[in-house]
Amino acid sequence: MPISASHSPTPDASSSDEGARTDGGVTDRLVAANRLYADSFTDPGLSARPAQRLAVVTCMDARLDLYPAFGLALGDCHTLRNAGGVVTDDVIRSLTISQRALGTRSVAVVQHTSCGMLSLTEDFRHELAEAAGQRPTWAVEAFRDLDEEVRQSVQRVRTSPFLLHTDDVRGFVFDVGTGLLREIDTTR
Repeated sequence: MPISASHSPTPDASSSDEGARTDGGVTDRLVAANRLYADSFTDPGLSARPAQRLAVVTCMDARLDLYPAFGLALGDCHTLRNAGGVVTDDVIRSLTISQRALGTRSVAVVQHTSCGMLSLTEDFRHELAEAAGQRPTWAVEAFRDLDEEVRQSVQRVRTSPFLLHTDDVRGFVFDVGTGLLREIDTTR
């Protein structure tokens, strides 16, 4: 898998509106959509503390639309996303803050079928080091066995000394083709 992505040419800096870029790219569309959203926005008065006292660790994959897939509403949970939905040190950091400062008690680890991390290897890191001229400080965290990766991520949460609540930690695989969750037996 190549490590580079194609990039659009940088827009002319003179095409700015009080510092805003107007190259017609996807980010400009996001900004425009936000203006429409803000026009009718009313502060719902939600707390930073999730109503369901739930934190979900999942993949950054664009096919995962968690709120409707899990029957959640705005304010119900903290959502932590990264490549693969693996529990890394940074995820433990966020879960620790989520639990200790914001009251969450349950953790759902949700990985998914057809994940790009199933096709990567540590060679990606070596290729990146060669291309960038320095080695990344982070691990790729690629995996070959989805169910085993869910088990490992759940185990990382359950054994973290920083987390207060490790009794309600469950692992799942979301099927991107059917939309169904499959719970993984993490007692092995």
